[in-house]
Amino acid sequence: MTCDFIQLANPGVQKLKPYQPGKPIDELERELGIKDIVKLASNENPLGPGHKALHAAKAALQELHRYPDGSGFRLKSALAEQFGVQPNQITLGNGSNDVLELIARSWLAPGDEVIFSEHAFAVYPLVTLACSATPVQVPAVCFGHDLEAMAGAVTPRTRIIFVANPNNPTGTWFHRSALELFLAKVPEDVLVVLDEAYFEYVEEAYYPDGMSYLAKHANLIVTRTFSKIHGLAGLRIGYGVSSPEIADVLNRVRQPFNCNMVALAAAEASLQDSNYLEDSRSENTSGLGQLSEGFERLGLSTIPSVANFIAFDCQREAMPLYNALLKEGVIVRPIAAYGMPNYLRVSVGLARENERFLKALEKVLA
Repeated sequence: MTCDFIQLANPGVQKLKPYQPGKPIDELERELGIKDIVKLASNENPLGPGHKALHAAKAALQELHRYPDGSGFRLKSALAEQFGVQPNQITLGNGSNDVLELIARSWLAPGDEVIFSEHAFAVYPLVTLACSATPVQVPAVCFGHDLEAMAGAVTPRTRIIFVANPNNPTGTWFHRSALELFLAKVPEDVLVVLDEAYFEYVEEAYYPDGMSYLAKHANLIVTRTFSKIHGLAGLRIGYGVSSPEIADVLNRVRQPFNCNMVALAAAEASLQDSNYLEDSRSENTSGLGQLSEGFERLGLSTIPSVANFIAFDCQREAMPLYNALLKEGVIVRPIAAYGMPNYLRVSVGLARENERFLKALEKVLA
């Protein structure tokens, strides 16, 4: 074959490297022949899906020969009722990543700029470059967003600013007052995408609810997901909430039937399962404490996190430790691609999984 298909791709795509998810359990089993593996790499809910979501998913299986409701009427109605918005403000996606991509495809062209923070979610530069737009990375402060500097980085070419609260992979968050000052400074023709994938885990008093700023800021889009605390990562469903005008644009680009029938049903049911969500939050709070105490005992510093994961400083290049943990049957997440080569990120698991990880870490550090 003489044709170079990479060179035929658009210039932004040529600069991309494929997104690297957390290593699957099956893959590690194949590679090393290890059983009884603990996966703490992908920020999944260790409790699994709730009973209400499972029941709704099983019922939906009887209709698999039908196309799903392309408008997502029932789920949009449930989201609108829960968050006090209108259904025409909601855009459903195949995970919130899908919504992030829809935003980029709808507003970016070559020469446009997109602002995001250092150490922020890898999808932000990915969708930017895929549209041949220019990524503008603003240095972080204490591994978190410098919102003042991000607002100051706006130019006439800026179209989108991605901000994550809490941030992945660092677990940092910003205060309500910081968000308000930031939103006031951003020009109204620049879209602000507030990624709140982990908002349900946060228990800080001054954490801002992005939904409450939609009425005042027409350029704001809030994205959320059912992949984390709702335990539906395998079904891939998320959503964005914005002005009706922005949602109208996104729904022009959104593919028909981008959310499958089982995901729509399970997500709707999970919204009503307050006991499951509270149990998940409680399990996470306890697990964060368990992991933090373990890191302190081992003499390792961490980045304080309000999400369902925590990043820790290996005090050396992290990849050898990551590989050593794999041999112990424990999967965590290397984050060198986020500019953090000495750090690993570990998701909060069940108490026994957290303990298994800490014992394995102690062993490989010895």
